[in-house]
Amino acid sequence: MRMSEGGGGRQGLGPTGAASDLVRGIVERHRSLEGPLLSVLHTVQDELACIPPECVPIIARGLNLSRAEVHGVISFYPLFRTAPPGRKVIYVCRAESCQAMGGIELEAHAKKRLGIDYGGTTADGELSLEPIYCLGNCACSPSVMVDGRLHSRVDARAFDQLIGR
Repeated sequence: MRMSEGGGGRQGLGPTGAASDLVRGIVERHRSLEGPLLSVLHTVQDELACIPPECVPIIARGLNLSRAEVHGVISFYPLFRTAPPGRKVIYVCRAESCQAMGGIELEAHAKKRLGIDYGGTTADGELSLEPIYCLGNCACSPSVMVDGRLHSRVDARAFDQLIGR
């Protein structure tokens, strides 16, 4: 999933039927690439909004890898998701500049306000919270990204306004 997207793709499409066929097709199209796993995973996530755990065996079989190898890559990279994100994804910058300028307090507020931790989605499926390790906006710290839009000098009040809660 690209950082600018929320729960786009074909969110909610399960790994059976059409989704299984979709994943098999993605594997087939990427199989000839050198080291195709990352490309396959990105494409699956772009299409399904996540990489459902039930798709791991399809990917592993198609690329002649073990399920553990595929799962290991999914769990290693923080932008891969195994469940669909909320309609909006909120990225909170965790880089040193943002932390020094109030990012630690902003992080605590965001988690408390949303009632979720990083990697979580609100119960209503609207918002997901994700850490990111630099948004390249250090001069205007702390920063967050919501719906692909960068927001600067975000404090608790500004955060609440951004999320509309």
